[in-house]
Amino acid sequence: MCARIDVRVLKYDGKEYRRWNAFLARQEGSLIVLDAEFEVEVEHEALGRILRGTRTLEYYWLGGWYNVFKFLSHDGLLRLYYCNINMPPELEDGVLTYVDLDIDVLVQPDLSYQILDLEEFDTNAERYQYPEQVKAQARGSLAELIGMIEKGAFPFTG
Repeated sequence: MCARIDVRVLKYDGKEYRRWNAFLARQEGSLIVLDAEFEVEVEHEALGRILRGTRTLEYYWLGGWYNVFKFLSHDGLLRLYYCNINMPPELEDGVLTYVDLDIDVLVQPDLSYQILDLEEFDTNAERYQYPEQVKAQARGSLAELIGMIEKGAFPFTG
């Protein structure tokens, strides 16, 4: 039986932005893989309608500044990847928490990709007064993530 994990997404000011339940599929070193299912239907600006029951495998790295969501179709095949630039997640007492830094990357099964929300990052960097180190780390992590996508590195392996 997999352990239940509550995922909490915060904005930089510490306010909760999103929350959902998942199950710990595996943990290997700094890598945490969660298996989750959308409990309600969601209308997403970039992804369109996400139906209740849509399954995701979520890849988090403790100490890492991004995560990767692998969206699966109803038959278990890869639908797309959705990546978030964030501050390193923390896992404590069955709760995985991270601060969302707004930049997202939408990746198709053929590994073509689109960077989303750069303007939102700039707006929130000003609103929340992101330190220069956080802004630089976010941009560097975006470059690292793009490199992984372009090389087809794990977890972008189909």
